[in-house]
Amino acid sequence: MDNGRKAVLCLTQGALIAALYVVLTLVFAPISFGAMQVRIAEVLTILPLFTLAAIPGLFVGCLLANLIGGAVVLDVVFGSLATLIGAAVGYLLRRNRWLVPVPAVVANTVIVPLVLKYGYGVELPLILSALYVFIGEVIGCYVLGELFATVLLKRKVFGKNG
Repeated sequence: MDNGRKAVLCLTQGALIAALYVVLTLVFAPISFGAMQVRIAEVLTILPLFTLAAIPGLFVGCLLANLIGGAVVLDVVFGSLATLIGAAVGYLLRRNRWLVPVPAVVANTVIVPLVLKYGYGVELPLILSALYVFIGEVIGCYVLGELFATVLLKRKVFGKNG
């Protein structure tokens, strides 16, 4: 495949990932936002296993979902950066399927509780807030993400190397 076709494929995949992230976040809005959240869209954090396009796709998707979902500026900026960090480092770890979601879980567990406290005034102790975010991330990234990865691998959706 020539470079032009690769660029179009990457752009298309990134846009699709972003759109899916926004839709999943907003459809499940009651559990996507708040002190205790399971963002179903985090299932997509497994996609750096398959494609570089997941990095901008997840970042833009999170950014747009937070903007459309009415998040405060602190959340739009730092929540989206947590997703970008998770996707970029997850891509670097793609040789081991089980490590790909770890950066998303860690970045969100560290950053989101601070956003909840300082952006939304959530009065939970930071450690409890971090525990809630961690549990939600494990559900989205690992429980759902690994099921999703299994389906994608079985169906060879991204081909041999994405």
